[in-house]
Parts: sequence; C-alpha cells; structure tokens
Amino acid sequence: MSNTQTIQWFPGHMTKTKRQIQASLKLVDAAAEIIDARIPVSSRNPELNNLIQNKPRVILLNKCDMANQTATKMWIDYYKKQGITALAVDCKSGRGLNKFPQAVNEVMKEKINRLQAKGMKNPTMRIMIVGIPNVGKSSFINRISRQNRAKVEDRPGVTRGNQWFTISKNLEMLDTPGVLWPKFDDQTVGEHLAFTGAVKDQVMDIELLAVRLLDFLKKLRPQEFITRFKLENEDIEQMDSYELLRLIGKKRGMLVSGGEINTERAAVMLLDEFRAAKLGRITVEMPYGDKI
Repeated sequence: MSNTQTIQWFPGHMTKTKRQIQASLKLVDAAAEIIDARIPVSSRNPELNNLIQNKPRVILLNKCDMANQTATKMWIDYYKKQGITALAVDCKSGRGLNKFPQAVNEVMKEKINRLQAKGMKNPTMRIMIVGIPNVGKSSFINRISRQNRAKVEDRPGVTRGNQWFTISKNLEMLDTPGVLWPKFDDQTVGEHLAFTGAVKDQVMDIELLAVRLLDFLKKLRPQEFITRFKLENEDIEQMDSYELLRLIGKKRGMLVSGGEINTERAAVMLLDEFRAAKLGRITVEMPYGDKI
C-alpha cells in the first residue's frame, strides 16, 4: 500500500459559512444535500448534521451514472435505515430529478397535514440546497432553474441576496448563500475527493494519486479496467502499484527518449479515464465497509 499524501483544503471560511447556513435554515422547512454517489462519505461535511439538526432532509446521490448501481442502491437502503430519504440522480442530464418534488412532499407530509388541518389548503414548502464544492450543486440549480425559470419575489423576512426558485407547485428552493468545506481529519477523504477531480490536480502529486487509485483498482478489479489496459494475463494484485502504472504507460506507448516510460503522462491519463467512467461505473466508498 502506498503512502497517502497530505491534502490541504481551503482554510478559513467555515465559521462564516456556518453562520450563513444557520440564518438561512430559519427560512426553510427542509434541506436537500447533494453528494457524489461515488464517494458518499468523503463528499459530505460531518458538520452538516449538527447544523440541520431536526430539519427533514433529502440526500441526492449525484453522478449516479458514474457510480456502481448496486452500490448506489445499498447507499439508498443505508440512508433509509437512518430515516433519511435518498435519491439517485444525475444533475447534468436531469436523470432522477423528476422524483425530487415528490420526495420532498413525502418527508414534509407531517407538516403539510398539520397546516392543512389548520385550514391551509396548499401550503408551500421551502427547501434549502446544500453541498460541498464541486459536488454538483451548481448543475442541480441550473437544471432545476432551467425547467422552472420563475424566481420567487423578495418578501419581508427573507434575507436580501438569497436566491429563491420555484421547483414545482407549492415547492420553493433556496440556493445556499455559502458552501461547506469538507474536513480532512482523515487524509483518505482528501484523496477520494482528488480521485474524482474535486481537488485541483495542480496541488497534487499526480503520480502518487494515480498509484493510490491503482491500490484501490487492483483489489476491485473492475472488468472495464482490466479489458481497457489489457491486464487479463497480469497478476496485478501481487504487483507494486507504481510498477502497474509503468506497465499501463508502456501498454499505451507513453515512452520518452531512451525507452523510459512517462509515468506522469500515464497518471494523468489514468485519472482522466477514471473520472470519465471509462474504467467502469465505480463506487469507492461503501456503507459499513461492505463489498459489492
């Protein structure tokens, strides 16, 4: 197993962001949290549970088209056991987003029934969208607002600058004024975010990152990965991951003068193909450490 590298995230910001989210939570009935279906643990901020507290929540497992389908179902079941509704979505294509209004109405059923009992026929529910950077929050907002262009007018008690959108009849969405940064108490979190491209490659040792990804892929052995790099006859599990990176570079003809292998170029290619799901639909993190 190769060494992890220390990945630093954006310093500061957290206190201001927490204040902004706490202020906005007073304006909404529920929260929708967007996470990356490939890394459901690393793409969340653990502080969010404390911030949201008793507010009903819907989790959107975004980029589900890149994640393993069986793993995504396991995650949805995992959240269900915790009393949280989760949906598999792809915010870029819009897949699964049609189920979002219904899911919100379901988690808000108690409050809706209570308000209806008080004589409010069609009460409007308001939901806040939260998520760490680069997890697909902008894609979600762009997709939803493209479908429903009507912004909600300013009204008394609503903080100026907050962006409100109508999602469907009796359902309004608030774009979070701030974003939550992930906490890297565990360096694996930073590494998994880097696998998916959520951390800029410029701040990384790209070859070490590729080697760490190969540590994972060697154990998982996704068929597309084996086939794509013609590794059927190679004992990759017994191979050092850096040697495997060299082998992949060699098979792709990434040679420099003197016949040396350009491992940096091979690393960039490997990560690009992983992020484009060309190595298969891969989920890096499983609930309870389960295997697929």
